[in-house]
Amino acid sequence: MAALKYAGLEDTDSEEELPPGWEERTTKDGWVYYANHLEEKTQWEHPKSGKRKRVAGDLPYGWEQETDENGQVYFVDHINKRTTYLDPRLAFTVEDNPVKPTTRQKYDGNSTAMEILQGRDLSGKVAIITGANSGIGFETAKSLALHGACVILACRSPARGEAAVQRILEEWHKAKVEAMTLDLASLQSVQCFAEAFKSKNLPLHMLICNAAVFGAPWSLTEDGLESTFQVNHLGHFYLVQLLEDVLCQSSPARVVVVSSESHRFTEIKDSSGKLDFSLLSPSKKEYWAMLAYNRSKLCNILFSNELNRRLSPHGVTSNSVHPGNMMYSSIHRSWWLYTLLFTLARPFTKSM
Repeated sequence: MAALKYAGLEDTDSEEELPPGWEERTTKDGWVYYANHLEEKTQWEHPKSGKRKRVAGDLPYGWEQETDENGQVYFVDHINKRTTYLDPRLAFTVEDNPVKPTTRQKYDGNSTAMEILQGRDLSGKVAIITGANSGIGFETAKSLALHGACVILACRSPARGEAAVQRILEEWHKAKVEAMTLDLASLQSVQCFAEAFKSKNLPLHMLICNAAVFGAPWSLTEDGLESTFQVNHLGHFYLVQLLEDVLCQSSPARVVVVSSESHRFTEIKDSSGKLDFSLLSPSKKEYWAMLAYNRSKLCNILFSNELNRRLSPHGVTSNSVHPGNMMYSSIHRSWWLYTLLFTLARPFTKSM
């Protein structure tokens, strides 16, 4: 008892009753956290019971969730014309009993994007995601938007981009999402996109280079380069260069390049160990789709590492990421053989 009092947690009639100075709050995605007004700190665990909780169910009829200018969630009762920072669902919370990881790895193959972002308020943050109308890009865009970020979906197809925007708005009608046209197979399109974004006078805190093609037949872009190399790497390289000044002005900011473990199965040097540029954009005779993809992913990693070296002193970090082995997405749609293999493997792979 004395220890409780010393810690500022005087005994009360119930372990669920909050000690003086504490307040119960909720995040946008329904997780309960506790604010200590005396010490000006917050925590996930109940200050007495040590339990974590989340709210259950939808808001009662007539209620709506809003966010104030400080990013704090509040609730509006349109029927009784009143506003409160207390979630009306707090009377119906359920306990969350997370299994503590047995290794130093906090997340694993079963983790979801919403779990990764649990409790984070991204209000005021601006993100650009290429290829955001489907697959990993869409799930990333949705997750960031549902946590308050302003998200630009950079998509080759305006129609698919707008359809993706509507899908996100169906989940949260106040999500800040917008589709903009970006065709990485055209350097002119990349330049137009960068100029259009800059004209909005927005900061840029997250640039996620996600778009890619896989198993595509040999073809040249309007710039005269092999399409897999340009779409997967060079288009993103140019985009980052054009937006580098905005990223630095918005620091802390980050660039995330979606690469692949397949980068390990290729090389871009000749027999003497020198960089062979002809391997990056090969002729039709020397083209193999899988090898072209692997080389583009290796370029992603080399670029990300060098970008981080150059920009990290200016508050901009860069990381490349492997999204997961055999993750099922639509990236394989260009090649019927891989479509068949991915379909057969689908029951054993991680879903979007």
